[in-house]
Amino acid sequence: MQQLTWDQFDACVATLAQRWRDRSFTGLYGVPRGGLCLAVALSHALDRPLLDSPDPGCLIVDDVYESGRTLNAFHAQFPDACFVVWMSKQPLDWWDAAVIVTRDEWLVFPWENRERAHLDEQAYRLSHHVD
Repeated sequence: MQQLTWDQFDACVATLAQRWRDRSFTGLYGVPRGGLCLAVALSHALDRPLLDSPDPGCLIVDDVYESGRTLNAFHAQFPDACFVVWMSKQPLDWWDAAVIVTRDEWLVFPWENRERAHLDEQAYRLSHHVD
């Protein structure tokens, strides 16, 4: 289990802001709940609006690309949007990530309840049939 820190979050924001500074997009949409913190921080760093809902020309932000369920659904609906995550457990394809980690590593983001992390991991693995 990897417990991420706010310092690591700040480094991620700086990395992604540098990478996306000169790209064209209408604003940022944070996928609830995990993508909201990163989307807000990036909207400030890039001086771009935070959107209430995604649109075709926006940057859709999430915390992690794990199984792909969440972002694949957004990508199917908004194929012209751009996508970025803090952590990717898959090789990059049509999305960007600040960090790539191993697939089996459980991540605890700074805004998550660290005391519940083991329970959250168990529930996830049961619901996704992951050993």
